Amino acid sequence: MTRGFDELPHPYAAGHRGVDLAAAVGQQVLAAADGTVVFAGTVAGRGVVSVDHAGGLRTTYQPLLPTVAAGDRVTAGQPVGTVVAGHDGCPEQVAACLHWGLRRGEEYLDPLHLVLASPTLRLKPWHR
Repeated sequence: MTRGFDELPHPYAAGHRGVDLAAAVGQQVLAAADGTVVFAGTVAGRGVVSVDHAGGLRTTYQPLLPTVAAGDRVTAGQPVGTVVAGHDGCPEQVAACLHWGLRRGEEYLDPLHLVLASPTLRLKPWHR
């Protein structure tokens, strides 16, 4: 990861609403989970793919060359495109970066929660 997700104080605050992952130009980008492609095209000169998933989640991937089209069903791990160079903020020593985003409705979430296991903590009453 070259840049992490920024927890923002409110929806309109400036900040980074996803994570940037170091990648190689031409590397396959895989769907994070089963879903339906709702957008595959160009936004502001960059290739973008957006996939709707169960539970109202939507993942986005950019910049890439899409290999899917809007309306396609994808499964977890299925290629949705290939990385291209040109992501703003990608460190010079890295060939390319993939920006990966996650939303539930209008709320931006840290997409790493989809792939990183987090322990469940249970606090028990403490009686002396």
